[in-house]
Parts: sequence; C-alpha cells; structure tokens
Amino acid sequence: MTIQTDALCALARWCAGRGWVPATSGNFSVRDAATGRIFISRSGLDKGQITTADLLELDTHGGILHGDGRPSAETALHLVIYRDRPKAHAIAHVHTIWNTLLSARFAAVGVEIEGYELLKALSGVTTHAHRESVPIIANTQDYAALADELTDVLGRNPAAHGVLLSGHGLYTWGTSVAEARRHLEALEFLFEVEWRRLGSRG
Repeated sequence: MTIQTDALCALARWCAGRGWVPATSGNFSVRDAATGRIFISRSGLDKGQITTADLLELDTHGGILHGDGRPSAETALHLVIYRDRPKAHAIAHVHTIWNTLLSARFAAVGVEIEGYELLKALSGVTTHAHRESVPIIANTQDYAALADELTDVLGRNPAAHGVLLSGHGLYTWGTSVAEARRHLEALEFLFEVEWRRLGSRG
C-alpha cells in the first residue's frame, strides 16, 4: 500500500462523515502511477470504517490481484475513466442528496453551473465566469451498457470534471486523491447552491 491508498481511505471516511455514502454506497479508487494497477474499495463496505486492508488491487483490466471480497459492479466505470482520462489517478463516487435531486431533475439536459467563485477550485478553471457542464447518464443496472455510455459522454465532454448518473450519484476524479477530493467538495457545494437557488425561485 502507498501514501495515496492511505489518503483514499481517509477521503472515503471523510465522505461517510458527511453522509455522502449512506448504507455502504459509493466507491473510491486510486491508480498507481508506476504500475497502472488500481486500488478500489470492495463492495458492501461501510466507508466510515474503511482501511487499506479493505482495498482490492486490480490489474488494468479489472482482474483481482490481491485482497478479499469482490469489487463493486461499478468498477467498469472506474476503468473507463482511467482509460479515457489518462491524467486521472483517483476517483470518487458518492450519493448525496443534492446530486441525486439535480441529476433527476435535469436528467435530459445535464447540469450547467456558472458565475460562482468556487468554480475556480476545479482544475484549469481561472474565473468565476466559467460555465461548468456536468453531463448526466441515465441510470441502469446494465453496467456494460453504462460503461459504453460513459465512454461516449467522456468523449463528448472533454472539459468535464465529473459525470452524474440520474437519480444515483456523482463520479469525479483528479490527478491525485487531493485533487479528486477538491473537485468533489467543490461540485457538491455547487450542486447544493444550485438546488437551493432553484427552490427559492419556486
């Protein structure tokens, strides 16, 4: 295990403390820069109790090299993100109230966020005038189809910092666990602001 796997577990526990991964939901992974191997949280795990012993080590195709348990069915989505975002080395997937509400309401069009100073927390964004487009994929239990759809969405949205699954949750990533956490915290703040703003308009 590495410093990054320790940081990944700390991120998962932090998310659990915020209520962002209820009822063993969510998953987290980090990719080793030298080997390309992936360390991912095992399925059915209370993220508030996670340690590095709860991570599975996978090869670049998702095969289990080390660890006990089974990987989440959504491991295929992590593999797609790592393949199509070569600079990504950490991924966080959470189920929050705000991303669930927004992803259901805007399932057909995606979420557009602009005008907020906190957008500058996203990598490469230098002004509050930036418009962040967060695409939304229809949720399904057919994870092969979901992986294909994610491939298409990432290709059509090269500047996106995250992807929503409708009525389900957010995937976001970063060049490190620290950057993935920053993107996660920023996007979730912005989702809450947007939902509250929409509510205030009736």
